[in-house]
Amino acid sequence: MGDHYFSAHPSAPEQLRRIRVSLADRDVEVTTAGGVFSPDHVDSGTRVLLSNTPEPPAGGDFLDLGAGWGPISLSLAMLSPRARIWAVDVNERALDLVRRNADELGLDNVNAVLPEDVPDGISFRTIWSNPPIRVGKAVLHELMETWLPRLAERSDAYLVVQRNLGSDSLHRWLDAALDDRFSVHRHATAKGFRVLKVRRHGSPATGAVEIA
Repeated sequence: MGDHYFSAHPSAPEQLRRIRVSLADRDVEVTTAGGVFSPDHVDSGTRVLLSNTPEPPAGGDFLDLGAGWGPISLSLAMLSPRARIWAVDVNERALDLVRRNADELGLDNVNAVLPEDVPDGISFRTIWSNPPIRVGKAVLHELMETWLPRLAERSDAYLVVQRNLGSDSLHRWLDAALDDRFSVHRHATAKGFRVLKVRRHGSPATGAVEIA
């Protein structure tokens, strides 16, 4: 994959920078850096996700999968101050930026961690993600297989994917791979992106097969 924003330790110069962005209807200043995804602005996919997703629950554990410097995590933390936000990324530089930005914004409900540092027993009231499509289908599918089953019952995940990078094929794969506890719908379309909604319903029927 080379040195990219999904590298654990980017070799690109850090080059810290300050940018002004609008998150959760607040104009804020955040720190970004080289070697992370979209260091100069909130990328178009994340903007589509944030603009087309319902208000999150008031509390519980939330997951931002592929957090980058933190626009989704910071937004969730501001919208639901009683929730605990798990900002998950493999990029250590990105996690440092999430921590820095949460601290500067006075958001003490954000945990920026590596995937393996999320305790096994936690289930999520919601998952919001602009997933790293460019890692390839095999890795992307593994991410979905790992995290979507951790949705709490009667809870939703929202995934934003560019249409020409495979949003419809991901939708079809999710439909086929998830068992009957889940449903998948196209929630919104904007600016060449789809927002997919994955709903986890109640307990599985007897003999239901886990995600494959």
